[in-house]
Amino acid sequence: SIAPKSVKVKVTPHHGGQGYVTPIDSVGYRAANKAYTETFGVPAIPVRSGGSIPIVALFEKELKSKTILMGFGLDSDAIHSPNEHFGVFNYLKGIETIPLFYKYFTEMTK
Repeated sequence: SIAPKSVKVKVTPHHGGQGYVTPIDSVGYRAANKAYTETFGVPAIPVRSGGSIPIVALFEKELKSKTILMGFGLDSDAIHSPNEHFGVFNYLKGIETIPLFYKYFTEMTK
């Protein structure tokens, strides 16, 4: 409905999975942001991006629990392409960040 008249838009559904947006006002997000800040030295910037992970919305519906999607890759990693790669620096930073997330999440939910 918002496309210019000169543009024809055709949408073809490919699966039935629902999209998911991690709420940035949740305890989980605040704990993740604190962990990222400690590890990388700057606060995380919330971005609406991602791929198709249909189970995430189902987790919230069935388990009544929010999901935190924490990424450590870069756009330049070319995920799922023939030249996909993942830097060791980000891998190691992920290893540092995840335990901090659990620590802060536990502290914030007490």
